[in-house]
Amino acid sequence: MLSFARKRFPWALLLLLGPICSWGQATPAAGRATQYVIIQNQGTAVLQPQNPFFGSVPRGKATPGVLQLSLKDAVDRGLRQNLGLLLSGEGIPAARGQWWVQFSQLLPNFTTSTGFSVRQINLTTVGFNVKAFSALGININPIAGPFGVFDIRAYATQSIFDWQAIQQTRSSAQQLKAAQYSYKDSRELVVFAVASAYLQTIADSARVDTAAAQRDTAQALYQQAEDQLKAGTTAAIDALRAKVELQNRQQQLIAARNDFAKQKIALARVIGLPTGQEFVLTDNPVYQAQPPISLEDSLKQAYASRADYQSALAQVRAASLARKAAVAGYYPSVGTAVDYGDTGLNPGNSHGTLDAAAALKIPIFQGNRVHGEILQADAALRQSEELLENLRAQIEQDVRNALLDLQSASDQVEVARSTVDLANQTLVQARDRFTAGVTDNIEVVQAQQSVTSANESLISSLYTYNVSKVELARATGRAESGIQEYFKGK
Repeated sequence: MLSFARKRFPWALLLLLGPICSWGQATPAAGRATQYVIIQNQGTAVLQPQNPFFGSVPRGKATPGVLQLSLKDAVDRGLRQNLGLLLSGEGIPAARGQWWVQFSQLLPNFTTSTGFSVRQINLTTVGFNVKAFSALGININPIAGPFGVFDIRAYATQSIFDWQAIQQTRSSAQQLKAAQYSYKDSRELVVFAVASAYLQTIADSARVDTAAAQRDTAQALYQQAEDQLKAGTTAAIDALRAKVELQNRQQQLIAARNDFAKQKIALARVIGLPTGQEFVLTDNPVYQAQPPISLEDSLKQAYASRADYQSALAQVRAASLARKAAVAGYYPSVGTAVDYGDTGLNPGNSHGTLDAAAALKIPIFQGNRVHGEILQADAALRQSEELLENLRAQIEQDVRNALLDLQSASDQVEVARSTVDLANQTLVQARDRFTAGVTDNIEVVQAQQSVTSANESLISSLYTYNVSKVELARATGRAESGIQEYFKGK
């Protein structure tokens, strides 16, 4: 049976986050991350396991004993070892490398060369009139050499003014900022993923406890039915019915324990725990009613704090500067070149030489190459602006959804608590009626099923409420800084 919490599995929330949080999105050199793929399996939305934020790079070996794992410890481990974050971090050096490539066009360039060559020259090919000397009775061999030539030289070039290179460098600087913001946003996503997995593990642990309690209750009811059957005060069907109910509860306990064990493995994978490391969760956030939160304040904070939005703004600025660089292809540029060296037949028979030049390069006709580059830059700029506007709308949707989920989950917790109390009272009265012989144990079985359903609803609503708080922190760009604040009252 799929529980309410399973239907609202937190990874499904990443569907909204994936397209705007992909690692490496800030720079073409780094490539783009694989988008998050959501598949529907019997109504349950889950993320494809190849998503890098599901994996990690475990370091070290499992330690003896049982590790005490708090929420803060889990988040810290995730921020160190989560695969998605590690891959995202590689986008920064890639973007920094691209910036240095562009900036190098504005810096002096120095090179040296040393060589020794053997030459043989036909003097007539360089304009020497051998026949004229022959007419004067002077015989000259038109072939000179072979002779050795030694040359050692240093070259220096410097751009004086190149507006295109300047704008390209500025654009690369914005790409670097975008990569840094993208990495920060990946940290937010890791915090969200770890906290959701941690809370899911807590919920599964509560399901195990509830299933064990229901099994014990079913065991007591079965023993009561057996005693009454032996005493002749009840029918055999009541004992059989109680036996079936007991076995159902045992089966549910087995399934709950299995789900809990698998969820612990999933949590360990997200945060990078060594394989086989035993651990227990030490935090169990309790329900705390959230004070009213203003939509306007949340949106204002989201636009100011969300790293994916800042990354998108940097991308727009980079695209704008790239367009200016493309237009600058029409502009003239000024540069200098100097070389100095020593040349001669050999190092002991040589003399210094110097060449120095300054050149003004004026584009006249380039086959519409610049026009084509401008068209490409215009398209890239429009795409960046459209993505920014879409992200702005997405942020508002995220915030609104998070606030609605938080309020809905809070209301569900209150109702679920009342339902659990009523279901427990019903079970007590049904057992009393059965003991008194007023009715058979059908009422008892039905009441026990109601208790099970009520407890499941309470666990699911508590879990959903806590995840909704993390969701709101993520939506407003405060997941990393606010995760402990949300659960400080544990």
